[in-house]
Amino acid sequence: MTSFAPPRERSPLAGAATALALAGLVGAGLWAARRPQPRPQPGSALPVETARQPAARRARQGGMLLAASAAIDGATEHYRGGFHRWEMYLGPAASIGALAASAMQAAMPRPLREGLLLTAAGVGLAGHAFHARNILDRPGGVCWSNLFYAAPIGAPGSVALAGLAGLAATMLERREPEMPHRRGRWIAIGTVAGLLGTTAEVALLHFRGAYHNPAMYIPVTLPPIAALTLGAAAARPSPTRLRLAHRMLGATAMMGLVGTAFHAWGVHRNMGGWRNWQQNLLVAPPLPAPPGFTGVALVGLAAIDLLEASE
Repeated sequence: MTSFAPPRERSPLAGAATALALAGLVGAGLWAARRPQPRPQPGSALPVETARQPAARRARQGGMLLAASAAIDGATEHYRGGFHRWEMYLGPAASIGALAASAMQAAMPRPLREGLLLTAAGVGLAGHAFHARNILDRPGGVCWSNLFYAAPIGAPGSVALAGLAGLAATMLERREPEMPHRRGRWIAIGTVAGLLGTTAEVALLHFRGAYHNPAMYIPVTLPPIAALTLGAAAARPSPTRLRLAHRMLGATAMMGLVGTAFHAWGVHRNMGGWRNWQQNLLVAPPLPAPPGFTGVALVGLAAIDLLEASE
């Protein structure tokens, strides 16, 4: 006979710990989205050099966060798949290379750094093709079951975004004639695409989870709003639009960090909780996935810095 264990009582310490974790992550999000220089008054502009340095720093930090998220998440998911193809090592390896290139930007030669970042971007784009083939090769082809449980079609995009964010930071660090509006606009376009693509992947996976928690609607509503406000600010910059885009991107950055706490709670809710972490980390909501939103939002904030310099 099959015996069923009675449900465990929730410890009051678990709720307190979760509340503290949420408060800490919100504070970390506020710190990450803080403005490193005074806000310009309407009609005034920051010097290009003053805007370029924080923009490069933010783009580099966003790329590092994206690379770390992609490396840990990719390694976990590919480990669950047994690394049955040698190509499955490329995603985590390219992410680690992008992380090293962004973290060691002062010590690493520029050709090597840019080579690692370009490799990450290329591996990420190629990963979409591999994941699409994995879906098509399964019985039924493109169907809900395969989209839910086959290789996630949008996951390799985080590797490509990590490489592109690092390349954007490298471009901004170069001492050459500046065109802040054009560069800010291109970075904004990339951020909008990254936010919408990541939202589509999250919407699919949260739909698989039946949106059983109302908080699951936040990652599929807030990032598109941030993308729309950033796109509007890039198309026609104005102090009001730039201010609104900055606030929406800051909220998206905080949401990504707080999402890790929700996913940690998801691990706790699985049978065995954290005591059975070897299994639950593989089947519960992925812990390193939500900070990807934070990384993309930081790159968007770099675009805001450049657009403000051209106002």
